[in-house]
Amino acid sequence: MSDPMHAARRTVLAAGASVLAGGVLTACGGTEEKPKAEGGSAPTEQAPKSPEASVSPTGQAKAMLKSSQVEVGGGKILKEEKLVITQPTAGSFRCFTAVCTHQGCLVDKVADGSIDCPCHGSKFSATDGSVTHGPATLPLAEKEIVVSPAGEISLA
Repeated sequence: MSDPMHAARRTVLAAGASVLAGGVLTACGGTEEKPKAEGGSAPTEQAPKSPEASVSPTGQAKAMLKSSQVEVGGGKILKEEKLVITQPTAGSFRCFTAVCTHQGCLVDKVADGSIDCPCHGSKFSATDGSVTHGPATLPLAEKEIVVSPAGEISLA
């Protein structure tokens, strides 16, 4: 037979574990609510600028660079946007985040089909962003781009 005190202890422990897990998830997920201002409404924050938000006055995505600025087999790092544009083969352009998945450093070199991080030596494929040399274990995230007939490259 089960002891009622033992069952109650298990319930308290399970509830405590749930609360702890929820706190950890909240800390990682950033889903906690913002405190309300004195007027009763949540404070508003200015959204940070992101490359996706860059649009021209006509509503079209702003060109980041010209295709002629990206060498075949190489690429161009856009530090401010934290993006890297590559051209693995003639006329084929790809875009990835320039933030290394190992510890968040910005990559600093694109040559011979490789995107290189200076911090710990991670290397990524300029074709698909996959890891070709660690310590990074996750690929660079790919971003969709559009190359206009005039050769201007912008985020899709």
